[in-house]
Amino acid sequence: MQIKYRLIKKSEYRFLEEMLYEAIFVPEGKPKPPKSIIEHPEIKKYIESWNQKKDDIGIVAHVDNELIGAIWGRRFLADDKGYGYIDGETPEIGLAVKKEYRNRGIGTRLLNRIENEYLQIGIDQISLSVDKLNPARSLYQRSGYEIYAEKETSIIMMKKINLSLS
Repeated sequence: MQIKYRLIKKSEYRFLEEMLYEAIFVPEGKPKPPKSIIEHPEIKKYIESWNQKKDDIGIVAHVDNELIGAIWGRRFLADDKGYGYIDGETPEIGLAVKKEYRNRGIGTRLLNRIENEYLQIGIDQISLSVDKLNPARSLYQRSGYEIYAEKETSIIMMKKINLSLS
């Protein structure tokens, strides 16, 4: 199985909906929310009108013709903050990999890809929000993300990126 990575195509934007839902952390033993949760404004804004905002970047992982994971990022304004908001210059990223493909290094490679894409357009800092109980937190820490702020159940993490590290 050879996993490949590339920028998302316009025809694949609906896949971001699937991945946005997958990115919602639910502690083990708790029921998953209905898929309609991604229609809530505070969640939908992560992919709404995808690629119409300056600096929207989306990358997919695929095996043959099957999309298996995605990472995407966009900037938010102070009056419409995302969960991992730092400032209007720092894109916030989301990441999800289909359950059956996790723990194979796909998330790490997606992180590296989006970091490089942002560096190419002059952005050297990105952020994210992760639940304190989410196992993905260790992926972000291993990848150089540091705690920027803590909330009740989540953490905002940030990474200064440069070519030598990504």
